[in-house]
Amino acid sequence: MNDSEIIELYFQRDESAIEKTDAEYGCFCRMIALNILSIQEDAEECINDTYLRAWNLIPPQKPDCFKIWLGKVVRNISLDLWRKNHRQKRYAGIELLFDELEECIPSQANPDSEIEKIELIDFLNKWLASLSKNDRILFMRRYWNGEALKDLADLYHISPANLANRLYYLRKKLKAALVKEGITL
Repeated sequence: MNDSEIIELYFQRDESAIEKTDAEYGCFCRMIALNILSIQEDAEECINDTYLRAWNLIPPQKPDCFKIWLGKVVRNISLDLWRKNHRQKRYAGIELLFDELEECIPSQANPDSEIEKIELIDFLNKWLASLSKNDRILFMRRYWNGEALKDLADLYHISPANLANRLYYLRKKLKAALVKEGITL
């Protein structure tokens, strides 16, 4: 079943839309949630919340790319749960990713304005577009999807140490581009 057919089921308020969504994108959503949370039960809770949010938002929303839209929803829900539980010191899952990017990305603790946030997003999109396809996919899989270094190393057929080095140079390249653009760190 394709995306437009699944979305049409949501518009018809047909409960099978959730089953079709899970059949088509359940593994994708579980991977994102598990990479962030590291705990199966919490990941499943986020998946259920994602489907509920999809049910509540479609309609009126009609996502152009359903998979990306779902990925963003499950990622945001998972990060919210991670933040909530992190205050209770339950997780180490995504801390490593935040630590790796800490040198490059300005802190979100005191955002000066919404305009700066939009400018940063625009800059990051342009920077990602300037990377080779392999580096862009690697960067997104590691820092958006939260995939494990070992899994990515297996996928790219290189050692985890070499992959960690490659990611280090990508972060260093990002930091240099941010400094050149005048975005404060």
